[in-house]
Amino acid sequence: MARVSMRAIALAALALSGVFATARAQTHLVIVSGVGGDAERRERFYTLGRSLMDAATERLGMSASNVVFLAERVDRDADRIRARSTKAEVLRVLDELAERAGPFDRVAIVLIGHGSSRGDEAHFNVPGPDLSATDFAKALDRFPTQQIAFVNTTSASGDFIGALSGERRTILTATKSGFERNETQFGKFFVDAFATDVADTDKDERVSMLEAFTYANREVARLYETEGQLQTEHAQLDDNGDGEGTGDPGANASDGSLARTFFLHTLSEPTGAVASSDPVLEGLYATKEQLELQIAELRNLKDSMDPADYEAELERLLVELARTGQAIRAREKEPQS
Repeated sequence: MARVSMRAIALAALALSGVFATARAQTHLVIVSGVGGDAERRERFYTLGRSLMDAATERLGMSASNVVFLAERVDRDADRIRARSTKAEVLRVLDELAERAGPFDRVAIVLIGHGSSRGDEAHFNVPGPDLSATDFAKALDRFPTQQIAFVNTTSASGDFIGALSGERRTILTATKSGFERNETQFGKFFVDAFATDVADTDKDERVSMLEAFTYANREVARLYETEGQLQTEHAQLDDNGDGEGTGDPGANASDGSLARTFFLHTLSEPTGAVASSDPVLEGLYATKEQLELQIAELRNLKDSMDPADYEAELERLLVELARTGQAIRAREKEPQS
């Protein structure tokens, strides 16, 4: 594989900075609660979807117009639920989003409910015909430049990674493969990561997809251990496009860099106590997110770069990120007029 020159890296970083300096990217969230099978599970899946929607709009400051919730029964909560979660409606919502999303927006899709694996194809169970991994793959192809976070919290969801993995995509699944078919607990803890203060490990007042995954994965293991049961679900994350997930992403893994930069809030929007009406602070947050994205992209190019060039460029970006973080903290401490 050809080595990537420092000039190419510098040009790519410059282009990325220019893009984010001129475009205010937004984050979109699509929550799909599938078929319950009985009243108890139908209510549980609805509650998880509602909790995630409320967390996004009330805690994380997402615009309600950028959050879509589909569920098995619209009459359960007509104020929140946009439409019934049938295959046709889910694909229609994604098609409409593909038409209106900006080229550098972020799109998060979260599936809650039951999954299954039949033959060579994994499915998400919805009222009427199920949605296959292939159906979602075709839908995601309509987002060629956007960042995607696709979260499947269901049983037998692991096979979605191979079908959906790709550039600018973070794929989270509750199970390692389609053979882990028992009902999963991952979804509850994933939602808790955004609905409460339990998952913000770096204390920057926001939760990344990596932090949410790490928290949910850990709590699932703790639950099974506490109840003395054999763990029947092993969550996976893939964000480097190789089609292979890992249960332990992070600093020393090939996966995790992109997930670390994906948040459920609008790019360049401060999430602390200081309002985004402060243009200086808003600019600092924009710079911080630009640097985080550049670091994620650089880490994905590590294997194709000269090691010395890679380390030098990574150090430069990390230093800039640290300086920007210091500037943000200093600005937030200043009295606001």
